Amino acid sequence: MLTVWGRKTSSNVQALMWCIGELELPYKRHDIGHRYGGTNTDEFYRLNPNRTVPVLQDGCNPPLWETGAILRYLAKRYAKGDFWPDNLLARTEVDRWMEWSKLNVALAFTAPIFWRVARTPEELHDVGAIRVALEKFEDNLMIAEKILASRDYLASEYFSLADIQFGHVLYRYYDIDIKRKSFPYIEAYYKRLLNRPAYCEHVVISYDELRPNNAHRDSI
Repeated sequence: MLTVWGRKTSSNVQALMWCIGELELPYKRHDIGHRYGGTNTDEFYRLNPNRTVPVLQDGCNPPLWETGAILRYLAKRYAKGDFWPDNLLARTEVDRWMEWSKLNVALAFTAPIFWRVARTPEELHDVGAIRVALEKFEDNLMIAEKILASRDYLASEYFSLADIQFGHVLYRYYDIDIKRKSFPYIEAYYKRLLNRPAYCEHVVISYDELRPNNAHRDSI
């Protein structure tokens, strides 16, 4: 049994839970962070000295933190086939797109764009900063657009861990109130993700609790 600490509206927790859903693993999740608090306790510090979510514990094994490391652990231990290939070159292809997605997509979207649009009162929106961040982010998306023009998923023709790290950002990108460029191949890819039950269960969910009127000091 997997135990997860982290609120369901955390972007990183969503990536982890989507992976758990795809692998059909039993789990128990505890709401921690933001409005739920809990990250400042001594108990949570023993789980993760960084006081961030998610944290995962697999049975009696020591707790794990850092989303990318957790995802790789789950894939190595539980995945089969193309999700996390045995072949070194194929796995490296998945891994490099996973790393690229974290650094150039997830990090470039969550704080610079999503927080400024969805988690900041409208009267305090820094329109210029949002525009600059969006231009940089969509330049990065163009790299994925060109890849997805020739195959169904980011690292190959098959769904993999790279799609977890890349695709979990797209729901909020397409949902928030911004003017977006047209990316036909990413849009088609996003529609394919929407056909995955685990994506809809763990990613396509309300983030109303993160909006400014629901702000909380313990925001992780």
